[in-house]
Amino acid sequence: MKKILLGVFCCASFIFADNFTLKSSDLKGQLTSKEVFNGFGCVGENISPQLSWENAPKGTKSFAITVYDPDAPTGSGWWHWIVFNIPKDKTSIPSGFGNSDSKDAIQSVTDYGKSGFGGACPPVGDKAHKYIFTVHALNVETLGLDKTATPALVGFMLNSHTISKASLISYYGR
Repeated sequence: MKKILLGVFCCASFIFADNFTLKSSDLKGQLTSKEVFNGFGCVGENISPQLSWENAPKGTKSFAITVYDPDAPTGSGWWHWIVFNIPKDKTSIPSGFGNSDSKDAIQSVTDYGKSGFGGACPPVGDKAHKYIFTVHALNVETLGLDKTATPALVGFMLNSHTISKASLISYYGR
């Protein structure tokens, strides 16, 4: 009887799991000079990658995108990109979106101290850093924040309103 109940619960969990996924035509597991920061000793193009997502869960009212480096030697990682208030009917952003002002979304301050995309720039000689690109499906149309919101404040609001998320991981070292 226990085996039957366990099987029923496992199947039920699988049935209700969402298939929310994030894809990119630009990201292939290793970041290229296109996604590398231009500054802090790094010489890259600092262009945000193309991203697309599908199968957002029911109840999604908007999206947010974050790029985070948990390996940065800060004790708290490094936020490279934070975009929120992306309309629920949008399912992709083009390459370079993080380098422009958009009426469709808000790009807030990153750990570089400015809004928009800030590419990878790990210290010379460090192991390759992990860059986590995440799209969040949110249960609110807006977070009620503006482009001066800090990564910590946006993170708090995202944790309060995320109903599902999907991620891609890429690496870069120098």
